[in-house]
Amino acid sequence: MMPFGQAKNLWGAETRPNLILIMADDLGYETIGANGGTSYKTPNLDKLSATGARFTHCYVQPLCTPTRVQLMTGLYNIRNYINFGNMDPKAITFANHLKTTGYTTCITGKWQLGHDLGLPKKFGFDEYCLWQHTRRPPRYANPGLEINGVEKNYSNGEYGPDIVNQYAIDFIKRSKASPFFLYYPMMLTHSPYQPTPDSKDWDPKAKGESVNQKPNHFGDMVEYMDKLVGKLVAQLDSQGIRNNTLIIFVGDNGTGKGTKSMMGDKVVIGGKGTTTAAGMHVPLIVNLPGKVIAGKVHSNLVDSTDFVPTLLDAAGISSSEKKLDGQSFLPHALGKEAKSRDWVYSWYSPRQGNDTKVQEFAFNHESKLYRTGEFYDLKADPEQKKPKIVKSLEGKAALDAKLLQGALEQYANARPKELDLINGIDNAKKKNKKNKEN
Repeated sequence: MMPFGQAKNLWGAETRPNLILIMADDLGYETIGANGGTSYKTPNLDKLSATGARFTHCYVQPLCTPTRVQLMTGLYNIRNYINFGNMDPKAITFANHLKTTGYTTCITGKWQLGHDLGLPKKFGFDEYCLWQHTRRPPRYANPGLEINGVEKNYSNGEYGPDIVNQYAIDFIKRSKASPFFLYYPMMLTHSPYQPTPDSKDWDPKAKGESVNQKPNHFGDMVEYMDKLVGKLVAQLDSQGIRNNTLIIFVGDNGTGKGTKSMMGDKVVIGGKGTTTAAGMHVPLIVNLPGKVIAGKVHSNLVDSTDFVPTLLDAAGISSSEKKLDGQSFLPHALGKEAKSRDWVYSWYSPRQGNDTKVQEFAFNHESKLYRTGEFYDLKADPEQKKPKIVKSLEGKAALDAKLLQGALEQYANARPKELDLINGIDNAKKKNKKNKEN
């Protein structure tokens, strides 16, 4: 029995499209030309934007594993996050849902969700080509990967992102006869900022991630990432399935902390790991020729829990029976009437080991409220340097504070106690209490 009821397809037909979700690593909103970025050339993503839909207010978690868990499960971290580098083995992902309803599934790229060999299959993927699954070798020049459970090291000048991209292309060739889901969490553009094969100082003999690092290589990596996206799209064209393949492109968090990019005369400094827009605001592009409204720009809020319901929506599967935190943004991309989000919620506590600090907040386009009471006017104070007292607010700000407080209250008791026990948080609390008593 299907876990979801078959819904009327949003495309107005019974045909189910192929689904490709591409997620770039450490790529903030400001890096893409279509978003106004002027530091790097991103012609392939710009074309996907011009012929598809671009969302200007997509927010994810400030760090990679927290975003990946939300993106793959459709649930906020407060419900199921364990700790950095892991996902609860009991989690149900978008691949589980799609596989159950007939999709062939593949993940290729960065993993960072646990070392157990059986996890990719458990999370619904028929096949995989991964970096950082069972170990953490180099990812760029002469990388180490894990391909369907087999560790493989490269030493002849291969480039990790090329190998992973080619695996994705080969999967498309093998799977084009039936609907497929390809999840492609790219290794680029995460530090170390090393040369790509297109860089002037590319060294095919380089070994390890501590060599040949230069800040300017970030730009090379952005442009190579765009090139790889272009190769994937070209393959869809050559296989004759471009018009039946939905492509979604997103970043996993803000650009690496301190990395400077330009948007015209404006300098934007990467804020990965921070709870400001610099750490959470990412590009989002949706493309399917003839279905997604070409050139449309959407300003509605989107967050990383929205991708599961969006993919299920695209497959014609109802998610109403599953308690997901996200909501589909596909109707917006198709030009259909749909309710927009009133707010984005975040429970951010990435380490959950020695560091159990939690930052919990909700925000909309103009205002942000933390569980601890700090309120920020995001228009006047985007870097969140001047907190306001909620009791002093008036007019629209006061209404926003009430709305956001209501959002926070929805999750006041949402953290399962067993997750805290896994990480020994209860023991730490008891120890602290005992120390205070002494």
